[in-house]
Amino acid sequence: QVQLVESGGGLVQAGGSLRLSCVNSGRTSGFYTMGWFRQAPGKEREFVARISGDDANTYYEDSVKGRFTISRGNAKNTMYLQMNSLKPEDTAIYYCAGGWLGGSGFRYWGQGTQVTVSS
Repeated sequence: QVQLVESGGGLVQAGGSLRLSCVNSGRTSGFYTMGWFRQAPGKEREFVARISGDDANTYYEDSVKGRFTISRGNAKNTMYLQMNSLKPEDTAIYYCAGGWLGGSGFRYWGQGTQVTVSS
């Protein structure tokens, strides 16, 4: 049974950094494509970043380009989101996802980790 578990969220001041982790248990071979999404209070969930294959195939939502970096760990079942120069508008619950269905569709989702950026 696939389970995605995020960690690394927390409270940080604007301009600070956080590194989110996503561990995929139950599927040691990993997923070819994985992604990060976020949902702010009162807003719909939105795409943040996606990685396919190795770290060369990455895609970002425009507002996080140059500040966030998606990557995989040495173990195939781990994924990271390095977030630098954080802004208050980055405040949201961040979710990792695996098993790409195309577009913003993923089959498996984590439970989310809260990121709060204070001004």
